[in-house]
Amino acid sequence: MGPSAALLLLGVFCLASPTQSDSSAPVPITCHTRGLDIRSETAHVLCPANCPIWQYSVIGNVVYASLSSVCGAAVHRGVITSTGGPVMVQRLAGQESYSGIYANGIQSQGLGKWSSSFSVAKASSRSLEAAARPVSTARPSTGKRPKKPLEKKSGNQDCKADIAFLIDGSYNIGQRRFNLQKNFVGKLAVMLGVGSEGPHVGVVQASEHPKIEFYLKNFTTAKDALFAIKEIGFRGGNSNTGKALKHTIQRFFAVENGVRKGIPKIIVVFIDGWPSDDIEEAGIVAREFGINVFIVSVAKPAPEELGMVQDVGFVNKAVCRSNGFFSYNIPTWFGTTKYVKPLIQKLCAHEQMLCSKTCYNSVNIAFLIDGSSSVGDSNFRLMLEFIGNVAKAFEITDIGSKIAVVQFTYDQRMEFSFTDYITKERVLAAVRGVRYMSGGTATGEAITYTTRNVFGPVRNGPNKNFLVILTDGQSYDDVRGPAAVAHKAGITVFSIGVAWAPLDDLKDMASEPKETHTFFSREFTGLEQIVPDIIRAICRDFLDSNQ
Repeated sequence: MGPSAALLLLGVFCLASPTQSDSSAPVPITCHTRGLDIRSETAHVLCPANCPIWQYSVIGNVVYASLSSVCGAAVHRGVITSTGGPVMVQRLAGQESYSGIYANGIQSQGLGKWSSSFSVAKASSRSLEAAARPVSTARPSTGKRPKKPLEKKSGNQDCKADIAFLIDGSYNIGQRRFNLQKNFVGKLAVMLGVGSEGPHVGVVQASEHPKIEFYLKNFTTAKDALFAIKEIGFRGGNSNTGKALKHTIQRFFAVENGVRKGIPKIIVVFIDGWPSDDIEEAGIVAREFGINVFIVSVAKPAPEELGMVQDVGFVNKAVCRSNGFFSYNIPTWFGTTKYVKPLIQKLCAHEQMLCSKTCYNSVNIAFLIDGSSSVGDSNFRLMLEFIGNVAKAFEITDIGSKIAVVQFTYDQRMEFSFTDYITKERVLAAVRGVRYMSGGTATGEAITYTTRNVFGPVRNGPNKNFLVILTDGQSYDDVRGPAAVAHKAGITVFSIGVAWAPLDDLKDMASEPKETHTFFSREFTGLEQIVPDIIRAICRDFLDSNQ
């Protein structure tokens, strides 16, 4: 079976059987084809090149939940690189727990339990040979030519980001190394693929007094940005990196200067040696503004110079997370070409931009859970497991996302509020510790209680507010009025019904459009399948609200 016969729409693939796939070319798939889309027990697939990392949804490590992207899992496992290639997929049984681990540029997510899994491995040499033949002949000789003018106009659309390069213009770096630094930044701009629909860049020079050389809006082609970078003059003076970083955070990233909503904001700080002032305070301000700070240090201080460094740990105090991702070292300004691509891969790994205002770190999610007698203790545990699995997907911190839980019968009980727990571990422990109430069902009063007491204190906060209602039956009171008040207060409501929950009530409670905010399962065990749908829906609504 050749690849031309194997291309299928919408990521649904009827793959060859194991015996067939051993003797034929791997079946082409898309970046986001999931393990559950593959029907054979074993299959050879062909991942495309240059998939943007944001298209990879990866859950687990070694053994991946079937919700995961096959190609994303293969990159995470090290079977292939971003250049794509053939992969062998083996279907496996479901697991009780999947661990979230960072590997090969991808942060996989953890999950408590899923119904099916898969593993990935390198394809056999025979499959590699089979893959090589049709791929080389399938492309017309002019296949790449139509893309070039498109890239010049729109840029690299798989790497949308607003990036400020904060360059060192102090006497410490000197004129010669300053020019080498400009050459390196120019190469970054070109390889990033600057364009109207791709990354936008600007430059700020740190010296005695910081100077914004040009803004994001000034140049929207790589050629123009490169010319502007080459024209930047050397200023001299002390580096004052902290002062320049704070200036960039407060003055550079404004709508009138070309910043775009819903796109990661990044400052790449070049430090030759070490900063001459404190940058910790600027790092704190950057986190509050949702800006990702990258520190590129060149020529680290020698042991005999460490006594001159104001703060040896300055890198970890300035970056968004001290996990190694936000720092990069270049030993010298000479021969820097080989460092361009690795740094760009970091700047385009948008799912790692933990300080960007994303759906994962900028939402408040309250769960309103039915504790009525019809639920029962074992089913109540399944609801808590559902809440925990949704919460695991979000970055819960003091400046990030927040989780709250309210249980209701005829009465309401605040299990914990948005401000009670500010780490994911403590939230998950608190969820596991919720005790079943048992009683009647007054959902309308519970919505009113939650709107007033849970969302009231955070109504004017920076995060977007979401309410997820879980119920298994008919409410004894009106739900339409309280839900309308919640909607008017800016709360997006998802209603999840189980068993005997009436569809009319669910739709009355849900936000518009009703069809995408209403979920139903016949059994409580079906909540497991709804977890990724709720996460995707929250992210969709978050992005829509930022357009």
